[in-house]
Amino acid sequence: MEILHTGDTLSPIYLDAVKIRHEVFVKEQGVPLTAEIDQDEANCVHFVAYEEKTPLGTCRLLPEKNGMHLQRMAVLKPYRNQHLGKEILLEVERFSKEQHWKKITLHAQISAIPFYEKLGFQTLGEPFLEAGIDHKLMEKNL
Repeated sequence: MEILHTGDTLSPIYLDAVKIRHEVFVKEQGVPLTAEIDQDEANCVHFVAYEEKTPLGTCRLLPEKNGMHLQRMAVLKPYRNQHLGKEILLEVERFSKEQHWKKITLHAQISAIPFYEKLGFQTLGEPFLEAGIDHKLMEKNL
């Protein structure tokens, strides 16, 4: 497996990320396309995991004042439960440390909280709705 990243919204890596996000969030979860593609696209670093040039999973990092905010974490349905999400997050952490960021925050769907907790993230605050789905704020100090 290879995990590539880009900040270029015209690159093939970014276009693969958008395809995965569309499949998972728009088609599978019913998130409106207008909520999925937003004004932060060009400000993010987009990660895509590939197996033999096939895009399987993605996420993006939005730089914030005190660290990075992980968003749009998605793995295509046929590739879930194969530790792909973990591999993507480990690469995100490596990249964030390389950039000297001290913390990663994210908004986890309630069903995904155990996944993030296993990787060292802690929940903060009360649940909230985002794109019509219950989430909780999580963070991990690097």
